[in-house]
Amino acid sequence: MAIKTRITQLLGIAHPIVQGGMMWVGRAELASAVSNAGGLGILTALTQPTPHDLRREIDRCRTMTDKPFGVNLTILPSVSPPPYAEYRRAIIDSGVKIVETAGHNPREHIEDFKSHGVTVLHKCTAVRHAVSAQKMGVDVISIDGFECAGHPGEDDIPGLILIPAAADQISIPMLASGGIGDGRGLAAALALGAEGVNMGTRFCATVEAPIHDAIKQLLVANSERDTRLIFRRFQNTGRVAATPVSDRVVEISARPEAVFEDIRPLVSGAKGREALETGNVEAGLVWAGQVQGLINDIPTCAQLLSRMVAEAEDVIRGRLGGFLA
Repeated sequence: MAIKTRITQLLGIAHPIVQGGMMWVGRAELASAVSNAGGLGILTALTQPTPHDLRREIDRCRTMTDKPFGVNLTILPSVSPPPYAEYRRAIIDSGVKIVETAGHNPREHIEDFKSHGVTVLHKCTAVRHAVSAQKMGVDVISIDGFECAGHPGEDDIPGLILIPAAADQISIPMLASGGIGDGRGLAAALALGAEGVNMGTRFCATVEAPIHDAIKQLLVANSERDTRLIFRRFQNTGRVAATPVSDRVVEISARPEAVFEDIRPLVSGAKGREALETGNVEAGLVWAGQVQGLINDIPTCAQLLSRMVAEAEDVIRGRLGGFLA
């Protein structure tokens, strides 16, 4: 059997499961494995140092899968922003037909992608942002609950509330993100009004994830309590795994006189990349969500997706059906 929704139909995939774009992790090895397993793999544009490198990574991914895959373009405020328009052009010129957008002021990017026939998935952490994105013309909303890794916004609304609240306000297909790592989460997301799920942390703990095994083992060993919220006092809240580095960031940030410059050396992207690639958890931040508490093994992407779909079907057909008189 299979789970068919507007997401599977729109994206041309077998299972309503999307791998979110993740800095340093969204490379061809993982994206192709997810797509080959029947989900939608996502390359992360800004993981590549230049737009030309992104073109080469897209080409490399095409040698590893003949299934649909997408590219993530996240727009974040920066003193020295990357050349977003050039990355966007690289995506369009490469013939990519699915893009995941996220971040601030995405309108010009969304409009350009749509004018070139690209299907746009936009990540949001609030219902009001989802409504705005729908008005901009995006095709799919990915709604991220407070449980998620990365930046969950400043409203602190968990998925159990956020997903149905968003479903009440939008009419386009929706992916549920944050705290999902097995078939129970997939079934729950469908029950709450989503038509698929978007996962990040869970895909980090797979065989094909291009990160050090020590980081994968950290995700397996950690519980749902092993995350830290950082940058909260700077109105840019982020959720990361509990490590010596994140504990230090929390400690410094709690000082009344603390400013961002006090923690900058600890939180740089280059340091995070070092941690992922070397397995040294004292090198930099490891971004991970509360779903760590549901991660107990390191399967292949194919094993993970087939298991999730089977579990979800068992929940829908079996456990829930058994409650009906």
